[in-house]
Amino acid sequence: MVVESVYDKFVEGFTNAVSNMTLADPLDEGTFIGPMSSKAAAVNLQEQLDSAIQAGATVLVEGGMVKDKPGAWFKPAVLTDVTESMDVYREELFGPVAVVYKACDIDHAIKIANDVPFGLGASIQTQDAALAAEIAEQLEVGMVTINAPSGSEANTPFGGVKRSGFGRELGTLGITEFLNYKLIRDKS
Repeated sequence: MVVESVYDKFVEGFTNAVSNMTLADPLDEGTFIGPMSSKAAAVNLQEQLDSAIQAGATVLVEGGMVKDKPGAWFKPAVLTDVTESMDVYREELFGPVAVVYKACDIDHAIKIANDVPFGLGASIQTQDAALAAEIAEQLEVGMVTINAPSGSEANTPFGGVKRSGFGRELGTLGITEFLNYKLIRDKS
């Protein structure tokens, strides 16, 4: 079972990395994870995490709100065994909670990725450039990053599809939001 061992190896490495993340002052240069944007955001994320666990998700890394520290600190968590019947399957988690899904093959992975009402960004990790391009075309998102985490830069367009937005900002596509075009149609 090659796929099983690759999955297990990934999950082991990923959960170890998340387990070793420490919450620290965001002004310190070496900080990887700081507090959330607000207490309300942390409370909402905690509710999503609790709901997933109560619905049967498996906790690989236990995380959640840090109650003995002032502010909106949230310890990272990792879940698996999230099913389509759980709310968290189709919700955006705006905080340090990761869900690991197990796919049978690439088509199944694409189906899982597209089976949500949102589509901001995705990341593909592979050494096969042709495969990455093929998968990127099939993902229903506004941005795809290959071999790096999703993110934004001032020189690249930013925006999603579905319920993750309309249009683009930043980059050459984004600048068109500030331009006035004139349409002249001659129907003679």
